[in-house]
Amino acid sequence: MAAPGEEEDVMARYRSPLVSRYASAEMAYNFSERKKFGTWRRLWLYLAQAEKSLGLSITDEQIWEMEANLDNIDFSMAAEEEKKLRHDVMAHVHTFAHCCPKAAAIIHLGATSCYVGDNTDLIILRDGFNLLLPKLARVISRLANFAEKYADMPALGFTHYQPAQLTTVGKRCCLWIQDLCMDLQNLERARDDLRFRGVKGTTGTQASFLQLFEGDHSKVEELDRLVTAKAGFKRAYMVTGQTYSRKVDIGVLAVLASLGASIHKICTDIRLLANLKEIEEPFEKDQIGSSAMPYKRNPMRSERCCSLARHLMTLVMDPLQTAAVQWFERTLDDSANRRVCLAEAFLTADIILSTLQNVSEGLVVYPKVIERRIRQELPFMATENIIMAMVKAGGNRQDCHEKIRVLSQQAAAVVKQEGGDNDFIARVRADPYFSPIHKQLESLLDPSSFTGRAPQQVAKFLKEEVQPALIPYQSEMGGKIELAL
Repeated sequence: MAAPGEEEDVMARYRSPLVSRYASAEMAYNFSERKKFGTWRRLWLYLAQAEKSLGLSITDEQIWEMEANLDNIDFSMAAEEEKKLRHDVMAHVHTFAHCCPKAAAIIHLGATSCYVGDNTDLIILRDGFNLLLPKLARVISRLANFAEKYADMPALGFTHYQPAQLTTVGKRCCLWIQDLCMDLQNLERARDDLRFRGVKGTTGTQASFLQLFEGDHSKVEELDRLVTAKAGFKRAYMVTGQTYSRKVDIGVLAVLASLGASIHKICTDIRLLANLKEIEEPFEKDQIGSSAMPYKRNPMRSERCCSLARHLMTLVMDPLQTAAVQWFERTLDDSANRRVCLAEAFLTADIILSTLQNVSEGLVVYPKVIERRIRQELPFMATENIIMAMVKAGGNRQDCHEKIRVLSQQAAAVVKQEGGDNDFIARVRADPYFSPIHKQLESLLDPSSFTGRAPQQVAKFLKEEVQPALIPYQSEMGGKIELAL
């Protein structure tokens, strides 16, 4: 720390690149000290308001004083108090009490540290999901527009990263969208499944509150309900230890890790397509791809997504291990770990969604390259069609099969051994045996006849699955969803 009166050199201290380099302002704020400690004060206010409404001796003046100082946080004083007390919650109780002298006696009344700590975490997790979901919906919307535009464009499909039957550019994109729609549903469910820890006391028994209300169980239950509602939750966990179950954190980070896996796969596909020169992410006019090779157009946005998604996928191991070693009602070895992994998971998810949105809004397609690659492989894929046409023209299936086997191996040798183009069709045209179908060869090689129902699948998928999933996010995406179906 800088000495009093000296300006701290922020460039001389480590700063997480998740915040300093990548994260959005709103997600960075969600995990900020100001949001955290401001929420603590609001939770103390909710508790006091509820306790007053249930008959405890708390005055309107005390409530008003707390309301007037929710965001008036003296962070320097809080830091000094924590240094002295070695307890962050009590440091902020004292700091809040300092600016609320009339309310000082009733701040944190009956509560334990986890009343503010855990409940704030749950609020932040909920708000984090609320920030991520519209961003994910926006990415899906942009990719849906792309899929619709290229629904009919044939492209070479790959299995094992080896040439396979044709698909379409739009159909391949729908594979990406479908994964993201699963993630959208998973994030919604994880958010909606979150409950409030509520007002439970030191070991979750509510003993302190039962004492405050002189054994009146109904008032203790109502206190829990009132504070839960004030915090914007419909339900609280019925039983807790000192903390809410750390399995909740597993569920939260698991869906974010799954989102990371989806985005890693999508951006890996884009990187492979960039190598094939079929599709590229946007590349700015003055962007430099390589300091040594000026001609390069590196897929750096997709690479960033893969890099950060890899980190996101590993973070779920933290809450898994934390939940496994929580002894009885609680141990404190969860605290430092959760300060890191929960924030980093949401910050990382936020970053890769923003980057993928940028990519999805500017994908560049090179139809001529795609067409050329199809021409290289399609002749081999068309052999069955050629055999069927020859049989219909009166040929023998086995004789035709042998002829095609010989010609296709000759053509493959030209491609693999000589580096030439696939000349299989030229060999078929030059062979008198195939003269009965020479006029049909063009139609037999029409790429659109090899894509099956891909265009229809795209249209049906976007209309029946994607559009309904995006409806709740129309306002965040600027109104009407722009899919011309």
